[in-house]
Amino acid sequence: MRFASLGSGSRGNALVVEAGRTRVLVDCGFGPRSLAARLERLGLEAAGIDAILVTHEHSDHLSGVAPCARRHGLEVYLTHGTMSAARFEGVSVRVIDSHAPFAIGDLEIRPFPVPHDAREPAQFAFSDGSACLGVLTDAGRVTPHMVAMLACCDALVLECNHDVDMLAGGRYPAHLKRRIAGPYGHLDNAAAAELLAQVDTGRIKHVIAAHLSQENNLPDLARAALARVLGCEPAWIGLADQDNGCDWRQLY
Repeated sequence: MRFASLGSGSRGNALVVEAGRTRVLVDCGFGPRSLAARLERLGLEAAGIDAILVTHEHSDHLSGVAPCARRHGLEVYLTHGTMSAARFEGVSVRVIDSHAPFAIGDLEIRPFPVPHDAREPAQFAFSDGSACLGVLTDAGRVTPHMVAMLACCDALVLECNHDVDMLAGGRYPAHLKRRIAGPYGHLDNAAAAELLAQVDTGRIKHVIAAHLSQENNLPDLARAALARVLGCEPAWIGLADQDNGCDWRQLY
């Protein structure tokens, strides 16, 4: 199993997860042309994608889902709440339960609910029977259920949205700062590190810091926070950025 980010941040998000003959997208915040260019960097074509999984309805995760799904005939998997908050005319939709595992081809997918200011947001853990990838890109706080779902992964993609001090001293208006830092907003670097400290990292081969704010965070701060937990060099922590995402990471 392997994975790669096509881009991660407030201007668009998409992650590719591949196992055997199965390849899925987690979110698609890019239009068909941008998606095609980003996939090409990884040696892929949109025609080779089997499905799109949607975490929630915010535009940086959803805006490209319907047009890309229509153009390439892709099935879209999402919760009932997410479906009710968006428009999917002409798209094949499968409603999922955020507490119930399901399979797409060679991938077993375990969704789990998260605290975020969306209708029914979910994040995902993926397994091919030999390895597990945990993905958490939008959540306002760490919950015991999130920790349990990510407890024994071989790789983690973790939201490190902001640095608390940079957000507090930055130029965002007060209401936006409260939203981002609130219990239904986004994880800061320290909160992501707190989650990492609560899971079993004995099998960890990759940790990717994701969804960094370009205004309220720095890659070095995010990497340092996660590296302190793992006792590794900050450079070992991967980074999924807005423009280039991150290249393929192999789980075994």
